[in-house]
Amino acid sequence: MDAIPTVMRAIDPEQPGGPEVLRIVDRPVPTPGEGEVLIRVAAAGINRPEVLQRMGAYPPPPGAPSIPGLEVAGTIVATGAGIERDLIGQPVCALIAGGGYAQYAVAPYGQCLPVPEALTMVEASAMPETLFTVWTNLFERGFAAEGDTVLVHGGTSGIGTMAIALCNVFGVEVIVTAGSDEKCAAAKVVGADHAINYKTHDFVEEVKAITGGKGVAVVLDMVGGDYVPRNLQCLGDDGRHVSIAVQGGGQATIPIFEIMRRRLTLTGSTLRPRSVAFKTAVADELARTVWPHVEAGKLKPVIDTVFAFDRAPDAHSLMESGNHVGKIVLEIA
Repeated sequence: MDAIPTVMRAIDPEQPGGPEVLRIVDRPVPTPGEGEVLIRVAAAGINRPEVLQRMGAYPPPPGAPSIPGLEVAGTIVATGAGIERDLIGQPVCALIAGGGYAQYAVAPYGQCLPVPEALTMVEASAMPETLFTVWTNLFERGFAAEGDTVLVHGGTSGIGTMAIALCNVFGVEVIVTAGSDEKCAAAKVVGADHAINYKTHDFVEEVKAITGGKGVAVVLDMVGGDYVPRNLQCLGDDGRHVSIAVQGGGQATIPIFEIMRRRLTLTGSTLRPRSVAFKTAVADELARTVWPHVEAGKLKPVIDTVFAFDRAPDAHSLMESGNHVGKIVLEIA
């Protein structure tokens, strides 16, 4: 491997603001601690929490770098205590708590997955955040299983397209919502069984029609607010409602007796603040249950646009516009 420099290029805004604050600066190359690896970053996925962090609305958790970026792909170039040095040179993708918008990033080795030949580095960088999120929420907390029908809001987002892909692999029928006929068509192209334009149709009535009045087993919701009581109307008996974001509001009024009568479950989670031990356990499960499908070329992320490192402001502007289908990626190398 080439010598590791002491200084790297990174995006580390000094103050909150618009996309224009995402300027490239020099920062020290981080040093991997116990159980960690240093990755020379080839590409980094763009995620909505990073947009919120840039705006000052979602500060990084204690101990996380101020440099944004929650997922990367690249090559291990150094290891910390407790990690074998023979891993140096291994291509990996990783879920991290921050630091991805840089030439080098530190990751707990337990949160890394190998990059198989079936994936490019750009594709691999677009996997960890959405894969960990969808797996832990739709399949673990929501208990989605083969033969179920589920409703996923935001069907053309990175989360939505990953949910579609996983449902296709595991035999789950998936209904999605999107904000235009064009996006609904795009969702169906990437594998959604049904797509509802929520601006022109009542998704509650559409779900009832699609399921013959039975309802869905799980709703994966990133909207919150007044969507929650409407989502509950979409659930069948014993259904599960899983919240992963509150883009439409953090408060909701819900019919408690209806929850009791139909034995509904309301749950949800956030991923970024969870412990390394939890994320390592998720990575281990993904390695066993999902990664064989990735290695076989049966599961890939949907990539909308790849931007050069110095075009990070354009990447964030596209994310904020919502005019994308799938993932947005920064190519660092």
